Amino acid sequence: MFWHKGQLIYNGKYQIEKQLGFGGFALTYKATHTQLNRPVVIKTPNISVQNDPEYPKYVERFKKEAQMLAQCCSEPHPHIVQIFDFFEVDGRFCLEMQYIEGLSLWDYVRNKGKLPEAEAIKYIQQIGLALIEVHKNGIFHLDVTPPNIMLTGDTGLTNSGKAVLIDFGIAGDMSPPSTLSRTFGNKAFAPYHELRKGIREASIDVYCLAASLYYAVTGEQPTNALDRKLDDEELIAPKQLVPNLSDIVNNGILQGLALEAKDRPHTIQEWLNLLPSSLVETKSELILMSDMELDYSNLSNLLKAGKWKEADQETNRIMLKIVGREKLGWLDYNHIINLPCIHLCMIDKLWLEHSNYHFGFSIQKRIWLGYGGREDYKTECLMGDHLGWRKDGKWLMYNELNFDKNAPQGHLPVSWLVRWRGWVVGRFFTRFQMCKL
Repeated sequence: MFWHKGQLIYNGKYQIEKQLGFGGFALTYKATHTQLNRPVVIKTPNISVQNDPEYPKYVERFKKEAQMLAQCCSEPHPHIVQIFDFFEVDGRFCLEMQYIEGLSLWDYVRNKGKLPEAEAIKYIQQIGLALIEVHKNGIFHLDVTPPNIMLTGDTGLTNSGKAVLIDFGIAGDMSPPSTLSRTFGNKAFAPYHELRKGIREASIDVYCLAASLYYAVTGEQPTNALDRKLDDEELIAPKQLVPNLSDIVNNGILQGLALEAKDRPHTIQEWLNLLPSSLVETKSELILMSDMELDYSNLSNLLKAGKWKEADQETNRIMLKIVGREKLGWLDYNHIINLPCIHLCMIDKLWLEHSNYHFGFSIQKRIWLGYGGREDYKTECLMGDHLGWRKDGKWLMYNELNFDKNAPQGHLPVSWLVRWRGWVVGRFFTRFQMCKL
């Protein structure tokens, strides 16, 4: 039984206005909260598939994850749809959620065409912040597609539009086998292993969010991942469709859309770090405020100029200042694990952006993880061989390292570890891995 317009439910608390969505598992309705006279969304499992033998399990998951989502978002988040209530009516479990007035990113791009780079990134970064918050609580959206990104406010005015993530896949990946069709063309925004195996992990949301950015800046959907995997279809780089797109955004999208999960950034934060900085740059000055004030303008300028050795030394100076070891001139083993994440991420972001993703901590960390991610000398040596820090089984002196762009990917920055050998690399990237959770 479907609810119809004007129908009162839950002892007259809600009046159904219209059906908003119809998926393989869930239905959504716009309704009016009659006591508060406010519009809301009611989401409920689709009873048309209740004869599926697995249906009771899906309903239990719906209940459990609805409660988890409400708990993790107990404090309103500006970019996450709010959960108001969870109740049962006519034998159907229901979520009462915030009604978002506006256009979805899907409709907005269809109406307006491809978006300017800065506008698209603003919306995607806002959704990224929402995902970071829910991932902390072990919840994955799994359907971060343009129809599920609502844009509110006056999108035509600078900084007035806001993106809100809706329709959490509370049961989106749990649809019964008989209802595997997801909405419209969402398969173009999903990695192939989600489509085939129903995997639940952060890298799924990384792929979906990168695919949404692809759509926002090109107006086109990316090539279906399953076709890429099975038929060797080519993923058209967004820069081929939009020649004036920056290399930073083009490369960030392509890394997020890597076919295999192991080749993508492992977390949303790590992927967001590949995109242009959202910090304000004024008159070549880049200043980050936190528990201490650090001026990154010199590092930024050196990197822009391609002065890699000088930038490497400036990176070391900043890191020493952070832990108060400027006079000693080297990083203490025990201080490494306490390096503030906000500064490490800022340094990493600058190196990634200005080297076109050739240098940076994120690249080094990925290689470290590829060799097992352990804090031991064997792993450090394998990584050193890979990055060009060692040659013929021996560690190179600092003046023997390569400070050109043709150095191995991830070769820089390096001066921070020159004084140490034996577990310091693992200790540092253990810390950096913690910063990326």
